Amino acid sequence: MGNMVLMLTALSGIAWTIVYIAAIRVGFRDRTYAMPLVALGLNFAWEVIYTVHGFDTGASVQTYINLAWTLADAVIVYTFFRFGRRELPGFIGRGVFVGGGVLVFAACFAVQWLFVVEFDWTLAVRYSAFLQNLLMSGLFIAMLIARRGPRGQSMVIAVAKWIGTLAPTIVFGVYEGSTFILGIGILCSVFDLAYIGLLWMVQRRPQLLVARATEAEMDRCAAGGSLADDAHRFRSGRARTADTRHRVLIEHVDVGATQYGRAP
Repeated sequence: MGNMVLMLTALSGIAWTIVYIAAIRVGFRDRTYAMPLVALGLNFAWEVIYTVHGFDTGASVQTYINLAWTLADAVIVYTFFRFGRRELPGFIGRGVFVGGGVLVFAACFAVQWLFVVEFDWTLAVRYSAFLQNLLMSGLFIAMLIARRGPRGQSMVIAVAKWIGTLAPTIVFGVYEGSTFILGIGILCSVFDLAYIGLLWMVQRRPQLLVARATEAEMDRCAAGGSLADDAHRFRSGRARTADTRHRVLIEHVDVGATQYGRAP
């Protein structure tokens, strides 16, 4: 059993490292952030807190892994503050965006510290990690829907995130017999697999997004919806994205909005 636990632990570490590297690459490629904000904040706070605690109590191999993850997550945080403003409506100014982002990260640090206060270090490190993982799994689905496509996302991130969570679920939930972690880990897998399926479907059949945009979304565009604003920024040269599917979607929004009497 010891060898299996070691193998699963190493597998989880490798998978999460792949998640971070891919998120950084995709973030700069698509000029956005590749991890949902609240999940990013909780993840970053977790890594900072337990890295500092690890060095304070005697650094282990895991402490140095946490340090590497912290540095990688810091780059993803940078992509949020560098590109994240573009994901919001125009009335959200730069100052409000930065202030709101700082508030979210501060709240995430507070939540992670409250876990330590309530459960102590041994349980807090596991409980908080799995709960934030469950939140992240759901928020990836929400991000796919909110962005109306796979911009800032990739199948590598989706699959590696699933494997990186499944491996410790087996270690702590099955081998160590934690019912709580096993239950939360199973829920993570359900949402992770749902996200993988949705992402695969969208990547294989981008016309599904176009169909939605040219039907149900046209009413929102006619009222000044965000897709119409995207189309306007695209034509004026202020929208910069390498995602071909997103460009196709914007072009269809132009056509549909014109048909509904409002050409942006």
